Amino acid sequence: MPHDEVNETQAKWYVAHTYSGYENKVKDTLERAVENRKMQDIIQEIVVPMEERIEIKDGKKKTTLGKVFPGYVLVKMILTEESWYVVRNVRGVTGFVGAGGKPEPLTESEIRKMGFDTAPVEVDYVEGDTVKIVSGPLESFVGVVESINTEKAKVKVLVSMFGRETPVELDFAQVEKM
Repeated sequence: MPHDEVNETQAKWYVAHTYSGYENKVKDTLERAVENRKMQDIIQEIVVPMEERIEIKDGKKKTTLGKVFPGYVLVKMILTEESWYVVRNVRGVTGFVGAGGKPEPLTESEIRKMGFDTAPVEVDYVEGDTVKIVSGPLESFVGVVESINTEKAKVKVLVSMFGRETPVELDFAQVEKM
């Protein structure tokens, strides 16, 4: 299938198994391979999920970043012979998670549990628009959209409270265009 005839909605999240400690190397190598082969439309995103961990050593609190799934890299891609080949042949990748070595995409609920949004949420307002807050503690307040974060499905709205503009972060669903 030629690159330019790709339907973007076909891209799904797959899990590549790697040697432990190779996750970031695999991510970097794969990103370079995607760029070199101009495959950004097929292999769309490569993620090593990280989380903050708090360690207490010698009575001191230290925050570190740790891998959520050591030995795994998440790849959002359209499964084709070429994309499967490219990922499989990155040094450090031992295969895909799936039955009989065939890559199995993550389900919607697995993706949600990991904190990934499966589909970007479309909103009908843009920065600078006047919106009304329709739920939550500030319900019925009116404000101006300052910024929109589609990845987190959050919108920052400047609301006039007590005579001054106050930025408030809200979920997309809490706001509607006026």
